[in-house]
Amino acid sequence: MVTTPAQVPLINNDVYDTLGERWYRADDDPVALLRAESRLRNPWVAREIADAFGQRRTTILDVGCGGGFLSNHLALLGHSVTGLDASPDALRVASLHNHTGRVRYVQGDALELPFESGSFDVVCAMDFLEHVENPGRVIAEASRVLAPSGLFFFHTFNRNFISWLIVIKGVEWFVRNTPRNLHILRLFLNPKELRAACLEHGLEAPEFRGMRPSFGLPFWRLLLTRRVPAEFSFTFTNSTRLGFSGLARKRA
Repeated sequence: MVTTPAQVPLINNDVYDTLGERWYRADDDPVALLRAESRLRNPWVAREIADAFGQRRTTILDVGCGGGFLSNHLALLGHSVTGLDASPDALRVASLHNHTGRVRYVQGDALELPFESGSFDVVCAMDFLEHVENPGRVIAEASRVLAPSGLFFFHTFNRNFISWLIVIKGVEWFVRNTPRNLHILRLFLNPKELRAACLEHGLEAPEFRGMRPSFGLPFWRLLLTRRVPAEFSFTFTNSTRLGFSGLARKRA
């Protein structure tokens, strides 16, 4: 059977306009997995920034910031943060949780960033590249607005059968209220593709680290109840077969 363009599934990004305070409260929704991922990744991002820039207050752009998990965390550490997203509702929720008042939230397009070249020390695109049809354009724009030697952080999912089974079907089966086409396998990216895109757009070869769920009691409670326990967690791993994070430096 030949697949026509009309039959190609499209990513469902509209769900991020419907969450409201569920960004921070829901346990019966995949957004609870995002919160758990952030609890692992946010400190890692902060440590890498501190290693690179010391105690200097840095300018950070968080592309696809969603409900502000990373933006608000970095602002608490004293950084000057701009969070950009296409969803007005996500930005509203992120602003409500901007307790420091140091995050500037902006509605905008990641493919046409409304910022001057070289404006930021750090650009982040966490759980975002797999939600767009042209991730290379996102990386190109991220590199453009980075200052020389600036840092680009990202997190995404590998494209293979195992990630389809766990990240896509597993979430549909075991997490309540998972919408159709929350993730689509064809939009997942493998490390080789990410490395090539970074090199093409003025970044050094990225460092990768894999991530997977921690297989403790909260994991089994999730499978039994289809709700994400507050104690559910992720851990870094050497394998990039499922989710993986990356860090690339802009060439000077």
